[in-house]
Amino acid sequence: MRTDLAFLLGLLGLAFASMPVFAATAAGRRDPLDVDQRGSFVLGDFVRSWFYWFVRPVERLSLAVGASPTAFNLLGVAFGVAAGALFATDRLNLGGWAVLLGGVADVLDGRIARAQGMAGTRGAFLDSTLDRFAEVGAFVGLAVYFQTSALALVAVTTALGGSLLVSYARARGESQGVVCKVGVMQRAERLLMVGFGGILDPMVTSAAGWAPGTLLLGLVAIVAVGTVGTAAYRTVWIARRLD
Repeated sequence: MRTDLAFLLGLLGLAFASMPVFAATAAGRRDPLDVDQRGSFVLGDFVRSWFYWFVRPVERLSLAVGASPTAFNLLGVAFGVAAGALFATDRLNLGGWAVLLGGVADVLDGRIARAQGMAGTRGAFLDSTLDRFAEVGAFVGLAVYFQTSALALVAVTTALGGSLLVSYARARGESQGVVCKVGVMQRAERLLMVGFGGILDPMVTSAAGWAPGTLLLGLVAIVAVGTVGTAAYRTVWIARRLD
């Protein structure tokens, strides 16, 4: 557990230390690969732009070796399924890391597609659909982990259903000609909540004397409320813009 904490603190330290470098050298510059398809980000545009800059070495290496966007789509699914398997077998911290790595793969697939001039309807369809497979994999594992508690299962299944509804509302809106990116519990926020919840839960619950899974369950409950609220808001928002 101390090793996990040291690694996490080291990674966060590197991230925060790199932000002034980004602000001094790259902030404000136009990123040709950022087309803002994902809508607003709860932590702000600066953090999102910094993150794209932070993972650029991986992006450049992937382009150099000719990795395809589809490979990252499938990698995201693999990380989602792996997260579910890890959650189901009581390895919450590793499951959390798998969720976050799946999020990195999700970011890279679109950027690599645009860099290679391969962005199109086929790629957009695969990206959106395979993201749902990844989310289902992770949440099924959480359902297995929390199977002994009815209330916890309600939270997990509501979070899963709400996550799918957020994406479904946007997709149905776009099929009717209305582009909807509003809401505070989009995929990036869900990944951060579940990912960091899994990573931090063993450390926090052990230090606080709580039952294992308490922190993660609390964050999943927030995801459940947030996603259902976002889906409902999108439904009303889109309906008002249709004849």
